[in-house]
Amino acid sequence: MYTASVPGFIQGLQNLAHVLRKGEAHAQAHEYAPEALLQARLAPDMLPLVRQVQIATDMVKNGAARLAGLEPPPFADDETDFAQLYARLDRAIAFLRSLSPEQLDGSEARDIQLKFGPRTLEFKGWDYLMGFVHPNFYFHASIAYAVLRKSGVRLGKLDYMGADIER
Repeated sequence: MYTASVPGFIQGLQNLAHVLRKGEAHAQAHEYAPEALLQARLAPDMLPLVRQVQIATDMVKNGAARLAGLEPPPFADDETDFAQLYARLDRAIAFLRSLSPEQLDGSEARDIQLKFGPRTLEFKGWDYLMGFVHPNFYFHASIAYAVLRKSGVRLGKLDYMGADIER
């Protein structure tokens, strides 16, 4: 379970930080406030870039914590600039790095419950990881990438996938 989650989550968060840095540089080069980019949306009814990053980090830190049988570390969703988003990504990566394979391995059958208002979703660990955490994380990371592309940031597939792919 560790191998199927933590290393990929760390890579995904590092890649997300990379595309955000390119977005921030783009805004500065085109002489507009980088913070304006954080409120950009792919479509009017979608969440802004800042919220996409917040949800992506929540998915992986909360998912890994639950699989390890831990209480997820709380993160306030109060970021208003790129520096704060980078710090959030760094905190999520640090939390993931603090987990050992022994904490997650064997959690395939762990009971996971998520409460959304009056609704409760119930999963076994493997189904939670593969059917909830992974798709949600990659959705929000992809949308963050797409928001930046739509905003004119020059990004390619390798920016999303990670620099290690180029080797």
